[in-house]
Amino acid sequence: MAKHPVDPALQECDPPPSGKLSRERMLACALEIIDRDGIEKLTMRRLARALNHDPMSLYRYAPNKAALLDGVAETVLDQLAVDPTDADWTAQLRAVARQYRRLVLSHPHVVPLLVTRPLATPLALRPRGTLRPLEAVLTLLTRAGFTDADALHVYRALFALLHGHVLDELREHADNPEENDDLLRLGLHRLPADEFPLLRGLATTLTSYDGAAELERGLDILLTGLNTTLTPTP
Repeated sequence: MAKHPVDPALQECDPPPSGKLSRERMLACALEIIDRDGIEKLTMRRLARALNHDPMSLYRYAPNKAALLDGVAETVLDQLAVDPTDADWTAQLRAVARQYRRLVLSHPHVVPLLVTRPLATPLALRPRGTLRPLEAVLTLLTRAGFTDADALHVYRALFALLHGHVLDELREHADNPEENDDLLRLGLHRLPADEFPLLRGLATTLTSYDGAAELERGLDILLTGLNTTLTPTP
């Protein structure tokens, strides 16, 4: 099988010493390319060059780019640990939320694969690895005494919060990071003061955004509400 020279820009995707390709190595290299250059820069041909393998060898593990991207999503979510036996379901959900945030911040270019791509795929057709966190959270909550339906409601509420949070945290907040004046830094000086007095008044708060603290506050609100409205059966 013909080999291609390793792409000098992708030296971190060195193949294993044996030279043998594996699905795990292929997906790890694909994730490295996405982390560095974004999803749109990942192609089967470029990935093959990075691994110093013929492009056709990749199709043994992923029949097309869509399957490759699904595999990358599974690779990332494999790092999300959920303990369905934890007796303290609120503490476990909080731990899962913190992990999820760290994963996304470590792989920001993967966000579309985790947040928006699944919307176009029926649940049963999604990669099984991406469904395991859902199954684990449902197990955690039903063991805690929630009905199956309420457990699903809790999962949806939690990940709706997480997806909204990570998208907000990854969004660029400042028009001009070098500007000292908060109104100018965020571009809020462009808004009429008589129409947006509260938003303009929050300039300092907006520029001092703390993603970790913001997530904790959101979890406080969510989990307090869940404890009030969806009390599990002992």
